[in-house]
Amino acid sequence: MAAFISCHACSFLSTSKPVTPRIPTNHYRFPVAQRSAWTRKLGPRCFSQYPPPFQNQKKAKSFSLKECAISIALAVGLVTGVPAMDWCADAYAATPALPDLSVLISGPPIKDPGALLRNALPIDNKAIREVQKPLEDISESLKLAGVKALDSVERNVRQASRALKQGKSLIIAGLAESKKENGVELLGKLEVGMDELEQIVVDRNRDAIAPKQKELLQYVGDVEEDMVDGFPYEVPEEYQNMPLLKGRATVDMKVKVKDNPNLDECVLRIVLDGYNAPVTSGNFLDLVERHFYDGMEIQRADGFVVQTGDPEGPAEGFIDPSTEKPRTVPLEIMVEGEKIPFYGATLEELGLYKAQTKLPFNAFGTMAMARDEFDDNSASSQIFWLLKESELTPSNANILDGRYAVFGYVTENEILLADLKVGDVIESIQVVSGLDNLVNPSYKIVAG
Repeated sequence: MAAFISCHACSFLSTSKPVTPRIPTNHYRFPVAQRSAWTRKLGPRCFSQYPPPFQNQKKAKSFSLKECAISIALAVGLVTGVPAMDWCADAYAATPALPDLSVLISGPPIKDPGALLRNALPIDNKAIREVQKPLEDISESLKLAGVKALDSVERNVRQASRALKQGKSLIIAGLAESKKENGVELLGKLEVGMDELEQIVVDRNRDAIAPKQKELLQYVGDVEEDMVDGFPYEVPEEYQNMPLLKGRATVDMKVKVKDNPNLDECVLRIVLDGYNAPVTSGNFLDLVERHFYDGMEIQRADGFVVQTGDPEGPAEGFIDPSTEKPRTVPLEIMVEGEKIPFYGATLEELGLYKAQTKLPFNAFGTMAMARDEFDDNSASSQIFWLLKESELTPSNANILDGRYAVFGYVTENEILLADLKVGDVIESIQVVSGLDNLVNPSYKIVAG
């Protein structure tokens, strides 16, 4: 069962049963130009009360105040708001390779799960992005006080409306041929909704703005998905026979909450992103269809993450009944500018400190795989949701990005994750849409 992990014991997001570290399998697969760059480089660490991954137990070597300061900056992004820092005395520096400081000051991170998912789609259509951005900016405008908020929203709406009118033909040209009819219909709804939002602003009806904004961004996201023509790349051969999610899927997770007079149960809507994590999300969706998580308890809830997926018995993950062997998946990280994910190595091990992950740990309710801290390819069934937003650091400059495989986000009722505790029960996880994107589903194989 899940347990709190000591700073002086092992990784804070490792699988919850103690295991003997295994030799990583030879599943390193990344662009040829970067293969020669693969080296394991562990930079200096100053740890918070939530110890970061791959904590090295060797005796510390000295490092400079500058290096420590940068390490603190890296760690603080996901623990902002956490009380007192508890620095671990042991920190290991082997061939320090510090990230460029420009990474730390590249601007505020995007924290909205819907925006993260829209930005992660494999499309390149500037016209629709120019409609999307000002609509998303409405959220920041609404944080302003008094009439300034409505004035700012009005500018956002005018900008989005102008971009839609000027770029409509380019947006239509970017639609996949097989989805063009649906995409054009969605654009029509978007145009009508934009006019309605303009009128809402004219009427100074502040309470109606956010719901209409959400509706319009849903249309934008659906149009953008209609621009994706098939699955954009070939999964490496060694993983092609595994369950793969070639696209996206949506699931609802129903949780029975115990000993909470204010909450009896909750339903969390989760979007799984197979475009950027086909192996990881395919593995999870296949387990969902096996009802693997139904009846399972929440096994860790410490204010930083909620974690589950550790089955009863000695196994630390899923045992496939058709093979009677553990099923594990490789570490899978998609990086901005790459056409396929990196497999079997952390970005730190690759020396890619400035690389931006397509699915960052920025949002409250970011969903990822737990694994053995010493084996990149040991993830199986244990999953966790992050209960922090990245307030100060952009993606890739915190303690999780590039080290754990993100494969989805909670997009509705995510705030209720904070109310879950150890012992609450997952009653069911049901697929809402996208099951047809799952290929090689092992749950359909009947054991002999």
